[in-house]
Amino acid sequence: MATQASNTLIIACPVCATLNRVPRQKMGASGTCGKCKSALFSAKPVIVTAANFDAHAARSDVPLLLDFWASWCGPCRQMAPAFEAAARQLEPWMRLGKLDTEAEQAIAGRYDIRSIPTMILFRKGGEVARQAGAMPEGAIVNWARSAAR
Repeated sequence: MATQASNTLIIACPVCATLNRVPRQKMGASGTCGKCKSALFSAKPVIVTAANFDAHAARSDVPLLLDFWASWCGPCRQMAPAFEAAARQLEPWMRLGKLDTEAEQAIAGRYDIRSIPTMILFRKGGEVARQAGAMPEGAIVNWARSAAR
């Protein structure tokens, strides 16, 4: 017999980072945050900061694909539209986020980011996979799905 815990997922709100319980069978439906009423999924990357990193990377049940980038980085700017388009394909089963390495140097240092763009897939706070270098949309989607298995 399934427990209530296995039938629900914890999902961090992309706006306020509040943790929300969502029935597993309603993952494909559009849900809203119980606190701020924002959509739980918007098919675009979340801006990840020190304030919301743990909610998305460690406490949410949805894996986080995080793009470490900087505004001065040409390849980062080149990959940005592909990463945003990948969010439309990967949500709601994966959250995509962007972390500005200039603004969030402590997090970039914690994960030893040496080159950008670098994508890291997190599940419940642990690093599952890492990929450095710009990629087109299809490659991002394929790599993320393969790494999430």
